[in-house]
Amino acid sequence: MRALISVSDKTGIVDLAKELHALGVSLISTGGTAKLLAEQGLPVTEVAEVTQFPEMLDGRVKTLHPKVHGGLLARRDTPEHMAALQAHGIDTIDLLIVNLYPFEATVAQPGCTLADAIENIDIGGPAMVRSAAKNWKDVGIVTDASQYPAVMAELKASGKLSDKLRFALSVAAFNRISQYDGAISNYLSSVKFEAEKLSEEYVPERAQFSGQFNEQYVKVQDLRYGENSHQQAAWYRDLSPAAGSLATGVQLQGKELSYNNIADADAAWECVKSFDTSACVIVKHANPCGVAVGATALEAYSKAFQTDPTSAFGGIIAFNRPVDKAAAEAVSKQFVEVLMAPDFSAEALDVFKSKVNVRLMKIALPAIYGQVRNALETKRVGSGLLLQSADNHELALADLKIVTVKQPTPEELHDLLFAWKVAKFVKSNAIVFCKNGMTMGVGAGQMSRLDSARIASIKAEAAKLSLQNTVVASDAFFPFRDGLDVVVDAGATCVAQPGGSMRDQEVIDAANERGVAMVFTGVRHFRH
Repeated sequence: MRALISVSDKTGIVDLAKELHALGVSLISTGGTAKLLAEQGLPVTEVAEVTQFPEMLDGRVKTLHPKVHGGLLARRDTPEHMAALQAHGIDTIDLLIVNLYPFEATVAQPGCTLADAIENIDIGGPAMVRSAAKNWKDVGIVTDASQYPAVMAELKASGKLSDKLRFALSVAAFNRISQYDGAISNYLSSVKFEAEKLSEEYVPERAQFSGQFNEQYVKVQDLRYGENSHQQAAWYRDLSPAAGSLATGVQLQGKELSYNNIADADAAWECVKSFDTSACVIVKHANPCGVAVGATALEAYSKAFQTDPTSAFGGIIAFNRPVDKAAAEAVSKQFVEVLMAPDFSAEALDVFKSKVNVRLMKIALPAIYGQVRNALETKRVGSGLLLQSADNHELALADLKIVTVKQPTPEELHDLLFAWKVAKFVKSNAIVFCKNGMTMGVGAGQMSRLDSARIASIKAEAAKLSLQNTVVASDAFFPFRDGLDVVVDAGATCVAQPGGSMRDQEVIDAANERGVAMVFTGVRHFRH
């Protein structure tokens, strides 16, 4: 057996080569890899010796040769192929171990020059990978150090790789090439090329959205069905998921997550992790129906549940702090589909042992709450894709512009920031009543802002919550004074809205007439 080794990332390669040598595998290698293996006392043949042609053009041409690709591509079960190899003095290559130039890491560095990016586009590596992967029945193709243990386990056990492993390695190889080429395409089609600035030090300006958008995802699991039972579905994650995102979570118990569970869980998790104090979010049909902060997980949950106990039935619950026994016992009294937290105490896990269908998800949060999120958001439309930067805007007190005669109190301002944070995660049109770090009424997803305001009031009344002296956040401006009148009639004393309407002054005058405070945020949070 012969193995060709050519790796940019040399992690674990010496140990692998030693194990291969111990099994009697002949080693062929290139450039720096060959030098490293020779320094470790391993007998290694350089590719230039195999091809009888020197590496040239600063190493750009070394493996692009019939004696390499012939050895990889020849089918062992085809007499004509084997005869051609013999006629031209070509030996077969049975194992290829390659990882590619670090293009992705290079272009991710601040100040990366165009020259550095281009130089880190691998040519020979992908060509060899494709050759070996195509001929998977005869050649094992290893493209990542994580594959080394499985390869060595089979070689030690039987002296060869199984068809199953070789095919899996081939699939992984083509996936890697797809990712690599996609990254190159994304980079190059984002470059705003300026010929007059070309030099080795030229750092090109790049468009935020590339001319071609290539994105890769890895399947997490197949799902029983989609939003409805007649639809098929699967869950995929990013190749490199953001720290603290739903895709990084581990399910500790419960039934398999459904399509709707995952969609709702993401809404709850993204909302709860935006708070830097102990918080609880309850979501139903992608909308927060109860959100609160508290001194403990139990207090936050108890307040959130009060907002809308009816909608909380069968909901998704998320905490941004570990769940202890007290919080677990309170949650266990209601029907919950999914419960998420950074961690669960042993006592909390015991509480749910008898509730085998409840899905418990443990998701490690980053050190700084809410600061690691997806950079881009996508929405599929007919034969196309909408792509936008994620709505990660955080509102600060200094951003608020007070536009009324009445000034908000410090308590009202604190609650306004809380309400505004919640409104960002409520489907438009969104109206959110809050008081003392707790949602008091939520109106979501209506065609008119007026209807959302009315529904929020109706929800609060059904939950027997008084809206007197509450604050209100509206995700977009009030186009007329009628929506403002509804929330003030319900008991609101302070309102936050983006502003920007042709009738802003009319709404400001109405607020002054009603004796309430109003602030403009200068930014809206539509969520469709």
